[in-house]
Amino acid sequence: MTAPIALTIAGSDSGGGAGIQADLKTFSALGVYGASVITALTAQNTRGVAGVFDIPADFVAAQMDAVFSDLAVAATKIGMLSRAETIEAVASGLDRHAAKNLVLDPVMVATSGDPLLRPDAVATMKRLLIPRALLVTPNLAEAAVLLGTPLATNEAEMGKQGEAILSLGCKAVLVKGGHGTGPHAVDILVDRGGLRRYPARRFDTQNTHGTGCTLSSAIVAGLAKELPLADAVAAAKDFVTGAIEAAHRLSVGKGRGPVHHFHARWPKA
Repeated sequence: MTAPIALTIAGSDSGGGAGIQADLKTFSALGVYGASVITALTAQNTRGVAGVFDIPADFVAAQMDAVFSDLAVAATKIGMLSRAETIEAVASGLDRHAAKNLVLDPVMVATSGDPLLRPDAVATMKRLLIPRALLVTPNLAEAAVLLGTPLATNEAEMGKQGEAILSLGCKAVLVKGGHGTGPHAVDILVDRGGLRRYPARRFDTQNTHGTGCTLSSAIVAGLAKELPLADAVAAAKDFVTGAIEAAHRLSVGKGRGPVHHFHARWPKA
């Protein structure tokens, strides 16, 4: 049996809950072989980010060349890129290797509130990466920053912001409602065919570290397994919901703990 291969291009979370670590855990939990390109190192735990060290852009490019020249990558997730030079290197590498099934998670701020993308890099991301993406997955705050508008406060506004981001050149946008309010966390998928709604129960928990990374990498895992995009989003939403519901079983750290990537595989006791 040959496992499908997915690649994550993202930052490292030393606490293990988000970034590269969350992506690789998600790929493994979903039966996909994971490769990685590390764009930045963070000194991070459940309570916050103490420091960020950017990997030189030429070495990011070297990692991409090493992976794509040898592995048959079926889908790629792009996460934390931090600065414009890294974004430029990643965009060039994607073109150089004709990468497919690109999912862009426009990581700007950690769950703790610490910034992870320099303000001057937002325009570079919009210009170079959004047009190359099959799917862009902003949360409410990221969608507002990308568009220079206030946060969406309801599903209609989320849909309109998704359509505005779609006009930047990507194939589809998933506006995530996890940071909203109400009994259900609703994500809105917008593509050329219209809007789809993905609701899930909202849990009263602080253990949501890495939720966005996990969702986008779960979508990439589905795409690597050749699921249609809408089905990959639905499967990823179910996976993340289960990971949030089971997060209390981990008891990791003293702050905002991680979701439980292996909730379906580890024993409950």
